Amino acid sequence: MVEMPAAYRQHLSNIALITLIATNLLPLFGVLFFGWDAFYLVLFYWSENLAVGFYTILKIALVKVPHPIEHLGKLFVIPFFTIHYGGFVGVHGLFILAMFKRSADPMPHGNTWPCFLVFVQLLIGVIHRAYSLMTPNMRIAMLALFVSHGVSFVQNYLLKKEYAVSKADRIMGEPYPRIFVMHVAILFGGFISAALGSPIGVLVILVMLKTVIDVKMHLREHQKKASIPQNR
Repeated sequence: MVEMPAAYRQHLSNIALITLIATNLLPLFGVLFFGWDAFYLVLFYWSENLAVGFYTILKIALVKVPHPIEHLGKLFVIPFFTIHYGGFVGVHGLFILAMFKRSADPMPHGNTWPCFLVFVQLLIGVIHRAYSLMTPNMRIAMLALFVSHGVSFVQNYLLKKEYAVSKADRIMGEPYPRIFVMHVAILFGGFISAALGSPIGVLVILVMLKTVIDVKMHLREHQKKASIPQNR
């Protein structure tokens, strides 16, 4: 197979990085021109977890395995990740709604799903509640999040063949450190901002902080994978 020229690989990396930065700056317009307060900002950043989870499932499904029979393992890994990550993000979203006093019971009364599927049901309920609270411009910005992560997925995972050096179990664990680091900072900043009445200056600093963290984690992740030889 023809190797992708180094200059072209660098060009792809620049596009993914530019898209990432541009999408991260969308909340800045929300704060300055559309009246986003701390709740809307934190809710928007929470919704990014949905995009991360969606593309993580695609990565697991497309990861290269040494033997075809190993594809059967994905039939366990993908549902496990969906339930575990879905429950994690669902509880996280419920906490945000409660913290900003926008909570409502996301679970249908008397009709819960069996066993661990209740975590997926919780996530769906929280998504429905969060989406109902979003303004139209927030929904457009959320779509941009999915597009941004899609650009990175296509350019880094597919075209730069990260699927050839990745493993399903490692992919499954990748979103959690990102969520922890990112949202400890975001939730702390959002709480402080809400306590102060959501001043624009604090919200702008919060947007810039998130952008810097995101860019650093993006570069670290893909530089690490680029250094792994594709010998699988």
